[in-house]
Amino acid sequence: MTLILAVDDEHLYRHLLTVNLEQEGYNVITANDGEEALDVISVRHPDLVLLDIMMPKLDGFTVCERIRQFSNVPIIVLTAKGDEQDRVAGLNLGADDYVVKPFSATELVARVRAVLRRAETTEPVGQNRYFIHGKLKIDFARAEVWSDNKPVYLSATEYRLLIQFAQNVGEVLSAEDLLVSIWGPQYRQDKEILWVSIARLRQKLEEDPHRPVHIVTRAGLGYLMPPREKENQYKD
Repeated sequence: MTLILAVDDEHLYRHLLTVNLEQEGYNVITANDGEEALDVISVRHPDLVLLDIMMPKLDGFTVCERIRQFSNVPIIVLTAKGDEQDRVAGLNLGADDYVVKPFSATELVARVRAVLRRAETTEPVGQNRYFIHGKLKIDFARAEVWSDNKPVYLSATEYRLLIQFAQNVGEVLSAEDLLVSIWGPQYRQDKEILWVSIARLRQKLEEDPHRPVHIVTRAGLGYLMPPREKENQYKD
C-alpha cells in the first residue's frame, strides 16, 4: 500500500490530509514539524511527502532542501493562498508540486495521484537502452542520467520531463502539451510549474543554463531538444 507522510504543525490539516487520503486507500503517517519529518523519512521511506511551508523549528523550505540531499521521494508542498513566491521557492528547492490552502479533497487527491503517477518508472524509448545528446546520456534501464560523465540526480518529475524531450528530438513541444503529458490535463494552464521545472533541468544538465543546448526555448512556441548530427542517437 502506498505510504504518504503528511507534515504540518496544525492538527486540523494533519487530520484533513489523513482522512481524505485514507478514504482513497492510501496509508498515511504524520509528523508535527520538520525535524520529526526528516526522522520519519529516513526510517519509514514514504512514497510521497506532503510538506507544509510554515512550521516551527524547521520550515518547509529547509526540510525540502534537506530531503533532496538524500532522497528523491516526491514532495508536494502546502502553501497559503496567494503566496506565489512560496510556491516558486518550493519548486526551486526540488518539490514536485504544490497544493494551496485551503484545499478541497478533490484537488488534494488529484494532485497526489498525479505526482505518484509521475513517480512510476518511465518506459524506455523503443528498444534501446541508452540515449546520447552531446554530453548528456540517459540509461533507460536504470533511469539514470549523466552529464559530462557525471551522474545527475533528477526528481521523478524532472526525469519524465527530460524523457519527453528525448522522445521528441527536433520537435517543438508547447507548454500546454508538456503540462498535459507530464502533469495531467488539470495542469493545462499551470505554466509556472513548467517554467520552474525547465529552469531546474537546465541548472542540472547545461554547462551554461543561460545558453542551453539540450532544452532550448522557441519564443511563443515552446521548447525543444535540438537534433545533433552523429551525437544524438540511441544505443543498445
